[in-house]
Amino acid sequence: MKSRWLTVLLVLSVLPGTGCLFRSHKVQSHLSTVPLKSATQEQLLALINEQAAQVRTMNATVDIDTSVGGQKKGKVTEYQEIRGYILAEKPRMLRMIGLMPVVRNRAFDMVSDGDTFKLWIPPKNRFITGKNEVTKPSPHSLEDLRPQVIYEALLPRAIDKDHEIAVLESGIQNITQGSGKKEKILQQSDYRLQVIRRAPNGNWYLERRLYFDRENLRIYRQRFFDPQGNMTTDASYSDYQDFNGIPFPTHIDIVRPLEEYTIGLHILKLTLNEDLKPEQFDLQQPPGAQVTVLGNDNTGNNHATQAEQ
Repeated sequence: MKSRWLTVLLVLSVLPGTGCLFRSHKVQSHLSTVPLKSATQEQLLALINEQAAQVRTMNATVDIDTSVGGQKKGKVTEYQEIRGYILAEKPRMLRMIGLMPVVRNRAFDMVSDGDTFKLWIPPKNRFITGKNEVTKPSPHSLEDLRPQVIYEALLPRAIDKDHEIAVLESGIQNITQGSGKKEKILQQSDYRLQVIRRAPNGNWYLERRLYFDRENLRIYRQRFFDPQGNMTTDASYSDYQDFNGIPFPTHIDIVRPLEEYTIGLHILKLTLNEDLKPEQFDLQQPPGAQVTVLGNDNTGNNHATQAEQ
């Protein structure tokens, strides 16, 4: 028996050297070597709440990119970039104006108080009003656009410790290093805060997920979910700049996967925390406009009317 074990040991010691049982090869590292910052869950909670408290109002000049379509539609349509203006005031007010290319006439003007919205489309002489919540998507994606979607992406809100639960996890983000032929996609650890909220029916659900870049602990992504677990908005943030001591992203991409449309905002000029007047959020129905009043399911009645005097 002892001689058998000696024979086995002798064979095992010889075979690896011949390369018959295994072989090894070098693995190229795709991990970023950038120094990373560490934070606890409580520190990240304090950080996002502090950042949310820093911004009370915003007045921005932006370039707006829009595309519609995806797998469900079988194609993607990209629209020409247009210039626009955005006003926002907490807790829920937003106004967004878009200008036609070249001639710079008003292409659209929309305003929201958080619950309802108004949209004026001068080229079509249409004035649309309705609720911000959409329960039944329209076959025409941009009809589902609501100002509140843009507001939530622009101004990440604080985490309400009395009504929300935050859970920390570590993940991996892809970052781009270098440019041109030297451009590489590397992986880097990140932090993610899962924000869990109680739905009106009493059930808890994942309401949003905040992604933190560990190089600087800034938010680089925010995803929103409905109580059924569907991702409703995927917002990405990049190119942070300092505006009077407040870091703010100058590139924001808003993806709505269910409706299949994307809005890209490139901030050209930004003023934070200036006083805004109520009339700056007042959008009156123009005389003679075709008025559409939408329900949550995007159905509504059309009629021509004169604005009230």
